[in-house]
Amino acid sequence: MDELFAAAGSLRSAYARVDWAATPLGPVPGWSRTLRAAVDITLHTRFPVTLFWGQEFVMLYNEAYVDLIGNKHPTALGASAARVFPEIWDEIGPMLASVRATQRATWTRNMRLLMDRHGYPEECFFTFSYSAVLGSGGQVEGVVDIAAETTEQVLSQRRLILLAELTDALGELDEPDQILDRTVTVLRRDPHDLPDVDVLLPRATGRPSPVVPPAMFDAGDVVVDDSAGIAVVWVRLPDASGTGDDAVLVAQLSQHLPVDESYVRFVRLVGAAVTQALHRAQTRQAERRVASLERELSEKLQRSLLTPPAQREGLEVAVRYRPATERARLGGDWYDSFLQPDGSLALVIGDVAGHDRQAAATMAQIRNLLRGVAYGTRESPAAVLADLDTAMSGLRVDAFATAILARVTRDDPQNRPGQHVLVWANAGHLPPVLVAPDGTAGLLQAPPEMLLGMDGGVVRRDHRVTLAPGSTVVLYTDGLIERRGSVLDEGLAHLVGALANRHGMTAEQVCDHLLGRYPASGEDDVALVVLRVPPAPAAESHR
Repeated sequence: MDELFAAAGSLRSAYARVDWAATPLGPVPGWSRTLRAAVDITLHTRFPVTLFWGQEFVMLYNEAYVDLIGNKHPTALGASAARVFPEIWDEIGPMLASVRATQRATWTRNMRLLMDRHGYPEECFFTFSYSAVLGSGGQVEGVVDIAAETTEQVLSQRRLILLAELTDALGELDEPDQILDRTVTVLRRDPHDLPDVDVLLPRATGRPSPVVPPAMFDAGDVVVDDSAGIAVVWVRLPDASGTGDDAVLVAQLSQHLPVDESYVRFVRLVGAAVTQALHRAQTRQAERRVASLERELSEKLQRSLLTPPAQREGLEVAVRYRPATERARLGGDWYDSFLQPDGSLALVIGDVAGHDRQAAATMAQIRNLLRGVAYGTRESPAAVLADLDTAMSGLRVDAFATAILARVTRDDPQNRPGQHVLVWANAGHLPPVLVAPDGTAGLLQAPPEMLLGMDGGVVRRDHRVTLAPGSTVVLYTDGLIERRGSVLDEGLAHLVGALANRHGMTAEQVCDHLLGRYPASGEDDVALVVLRVPPAPAAESHR
């Protein structure tokens, strides 16, 4: 055997079996110096290299190149490239001819070829360069191919991209049907890995679907079936409720790819992504149901406490409560109106810090404490709020709240008909708005005082205003005027403007006007108390 092939390693016997004299290259001793040098370099490198020599592009290659052509070896050795690669000759033939004609090298990155190297047209990817090998006279004697197979990297990247797209597409969906429909839509964008995809729905949906064989998943959640000659994968998508109403992902696998461990792992990850999305949606639905139930119970509790306002002759009192629209934001706002034994009318507006079930429960506790402390005493509103602070501290009501307690009496020193006096104390709450009989509106400002629950020994102060017939006082919680990104002073100014010249409205009309003027923000509930001293009858006003 010619010593030229001494470096061929495991290919020495294959080189020895080739009848080189019967090939276009002729007997080995007659090979040109250029060919012998090219073969020597090819056999001494460990990188995949092949030579395409002469007009027929006869193939000579090293050990590393064998893995790239599979079962085409050893018959490829000494054969023309067109005979070895008939299935891809339309792609590579013109490239080889171009190098021979122009002497310019080619460069191809991750080229997709359907190569028959394991008994079927296999999807393969290669990065390679064809370069001319010149003889002593400057003519092209052959072409050298330095190649690397990138199939594994390209498939991995392609599948990772699809998994990322699927995860992203399912991330915000909350309905199982939407998730399954979107899954099919996304997966059908990848005909190379999954030529055909569908989802079989459980019988519980009432939608028809093919029957899944009873024992299909006895061996696991991912089953590959090639009994019909085409590989089909079945992936169970377990229902989080454990009822057994599982959806099933069915996908035809590519006839151009081996059904190997990496392929099955990819399908398993697809199933895991869909299952995770389904479980997340079912969890969110359960959370919404629980939150809805909690909200319903809390609202019932609130509304059971927010009773119709007490009325007194010669006054109008109207109240409103509007819950927040966001599911999780239960209310800590409340209003109250009750008559005291001495005939005075007590009005309350308050807001417990927080927006949850605890805030609603604390609101009920503070509301009832205030009623108990205030009822039957002739102490001023400031003294009642101070007593409430003490009660909250002693009873360990661990919460903060803002509140206004007001008392309305006819105790007018000048005994003017229809005149009333409003005495109030403010524990950190927003100031009331007074609408005078002439329609002018303004805030009943007072020096700020601490919230309820902050200090059991705080000294509080009363404030007093005379209400002439035709006056209106509006008590409200911050949910009426506060919005994200807004400044409180602007909200207060807007409220005063909204009430200006509304002196002709009844108390009920003022409530409706404000709730219509301030649509629900979704973030907070709203409580309103409107007190109105009706105008004196015309005949009486001229006395």
